[in-house]
Amino acid sequence: MRLAEIETASGAVSRNRFRSSLSAFFAWAIREGLAETNPVTGTGKANEGNGRERVLSETELAALLRALGEDDFSDIIRLLVLTGQRREEIGGLKWSEVDFERGLIVLPPERTKNKRLHELPLSRQAMDILNRRRGLQHPRYGHADGGEFVFGRKFNSWSKSKEILDRRLNGMASYRLHDLRRSAATHMAELGVLPHVVEAILNHVSGHKSGVAGLYNRARYQDQMKAALQTYGDYIDRVGLNPTL
Repeated sequence: MRLAEIETASGAVSRNRFRSSLSAFFAWAIREGLAETNPVTGTGKANEGNGRERVLSETELAALLRALGEDDFSDIIRLLVLTGQRREEIGGLKWSEVDFERGLIVLPPERTKNKRLHELPLSRQAMDILNRRRGLQHPRYGHADGGEFVFGRKFNSWSKSKEILDRRLNGMASYRLHDLRRSAATHMAELGVLPHVVEAILNHVSGHKSGVAGLYNRARYQDQMKAALQTYGDYIDRVGLNPTL
């Protein structure tokens, strides 16, 4: 099998990335009427071993979602799961960066790792969280100053908050918050989102997407990004509500 050959030649990570891309391709081909089945279905992911390449399974995502409370950190985690963005981008999110009318998070260049403007379409699930938090700005809910940050301030209690969450997870294998970003990318690919759309969502810039052409391409991908994130948001809803996981 080709997947086994890739794993032997290049390692587990390469196998899994090729598997995700191939699955996305066949999912697209099925939608376009070019194929009837996805031959990747039923193939297994290789154990990557390296914690820095960790992807949370459906069962782990379900456990994580159920362990969340109603505090600021829990909403940050929900948005990290739903959007695949970096923790500093969500933890430091400002109301001025949320375009409710267009349904976007708009991160200016100084707030992104690659120093490029990033316009991220929001799923219904992510919009629900932000709309609810906008209501919490009322003084009766403890944000009397109606401050500039979505979470009242630039969030910085990462270690302590994660320790509390991890205790509620009752022994789930070790993970980092950045793994939520990798998990979002992987699960979107499994749902049939094409690699260039996943890269646009993550605000990755490489190869043909650099320079002026990259800006043009990302603008063209807005509708595809929105559809992908809504498909993923619906998937996360199903995962979180499924009592068998």
